[in-house]
Amino acid sequence: MDLTGKNVVYLGGFGGIGQKACAQLLERQIKALAIFDLTLNEQLLAAWQAQYPNTDIFYQKVDITQKSEIEAAYKAAAERLGHFDVVVNGIGLMNDNFVELTIQINLLGLIQSSFIALEHMDKSKSGRGGVVINISSVAGIQPTPLMSVYSAAKHGVTAFTRGLGSAQFYEQTGVAFITVCPGFTDTPLLFDMMNKMTFKPRTTIDKHTHKVQSPEICASNLVKVIEQGKNGSVWLLELGEMKELDMPVMWRPTLQS
Repeated sequence: MDLTGKNVVYLGGFGGIGQKACAQLLERQIKALAIFDLTLNEQLLAAWQAQYPNTDIFYQKVDITQKSEIEAAYKAAAERLGHFDVVVNGIGLMNDNFVELTIQINLLGLIQSSFIALEHMDKSKSGRGGVVINISSVAGIQPTPLMSVYSAAKHGVTAFTRGLGSAQFYEQTGVAFITVCPGFTDTPLLFDMMNKMTFKPRTTIDKHTHKVQSPEICASNLVKVIEQGKNGSVWLLELGEMKELDMPVMWRPTLQS
């Protein structure tokens, strides 16, 4: 997809990767950027609006745990923009102390956002089609014992997005669903890791135990996925590299003859 002149909705646009991705998107000369997030970063928003006066950049408050707020934000953005070309679901929480909230934010909220976006974008419902990027994690393709609840939620994101990325749905809706799985990235999600794990480890673990990538390089590759990725694809963004994954088929239904 050529991003020039496109309308983008970014959920979590003031987050660690989100800020850098929005900056990259703005460099692509998009037409509009709607940032859905819980808290407004007034300074950053004002800086972007001053730097890109020809792009309509605005904020919509969203608590991703509340379906009514998600619906209201999309409605307001649709009334302002007319349509969306790209939606990025990037709101996340990594803290296994909060089981319900981890599932609610990372999985259920993302599912609700995806379905609501689809209502506006579906070609069979007078939409224009487009791309929905759902941000999963390496923990969404490989079980992660230290963050078992987070890993479960992100596995759900991967499965859900791959399901909506089926060819039959794409033919009907014209909306491509793509999964992005970042590796360890130097963002606030990694802060205070010892106190966020499923069980307290015997040895000290922090964000420096594993190699990490910068949010800038992760965001750069995320934007490249938006431009290059195909419907149903799953992408690994790890240590500055991007790779489309060949997901194994573990089971097929047996049809009656």
